[in-house]
Amino acid sequence: MGRTNPMKGMGEGDGEKGSRELPHRPYIIVNMAMSADGKISSVERRQVRISGAEDRGRVDELKAGSDAVMVGIGTVLADNPSLTVKSANLRKARMSAGKPENPIRIVVDSEGRTPLNADILHKGGGVRIIAVSEKAGRAAQARYQGLATVIVAGEDEVDLLLLMARLREMDIGSLMVEGGGTLIASLFSRGLVDEFSTFVGNLIIGGKDAPTPADGRGFLNDNEFVSLSLMDVSEVDEGVLLRWRVKSRR
Repeated sequence: MGRTNPMKGMGEGDGEKGSRELPHRPYIIVNMAMSADGKISSVERRQVRISGAEDRGRVDELKAGSDAVMVGIGTVLADNPSLTVKSANLRKARMSAGKPENPIRIVVDSEGRTPLNADILHKGGGVRIIAVSEKAGRAAQARYQGLATVIVAGEDEVDLLLLMARLREMDIGSLMVEGGGTLIASLFSRGLVDEFSTFVGNLIIGGKDAPTPADGRGFLNDNEFVSLSLMDVSEVDEGVLLRWRVKSRR
């Protein structure tokens, strides 16, 4: 088993423009790396390197092929990611296609807690978006002026359905989500995920309280569980890449 095309399988909801009516939201791919026991970081929420060079290259390709990439505020506070495209060749290819060198970078941050010195606000060129709630909106507009566009969506916390509609209005057709578990669980619970790709690495992290790909309260009833259809399995580095299409709630 070998490498797969990271954008393979994008279908009706992929944001391609044509004669048909445009979808009301971007095509959303959740991409994660987790340990063999299903953890995405340590119990202390310390970042752990799970994947190797080959998978990191795949992720960079997926990012470069997306219109936008999104994380939650917890990921920003814990890992301080820049969310930039790392490969110079991929950045060059984006610019040759008339795109910014990096996809639009988005933080879901209901209370406007993204630090002003966060790497996502300063590293690499391109547009940044901070999505906040109405209660944080006015302060966030002033706080991030000149650093990011602030989108206000939702009263006390970010309304993800409304946010996705706003992003689609901004011509964002494909969105890659990199974490964390709380944001991903919320996206699944609202039926907003089209694909779920996860690299399963060759290590055990352990800890009953260590974060998983879909945290939050969990789904309590069988009819809430999210049903997946396996698209592809590939051996990558010393682990395995699983690519799933989201079917529906059971």
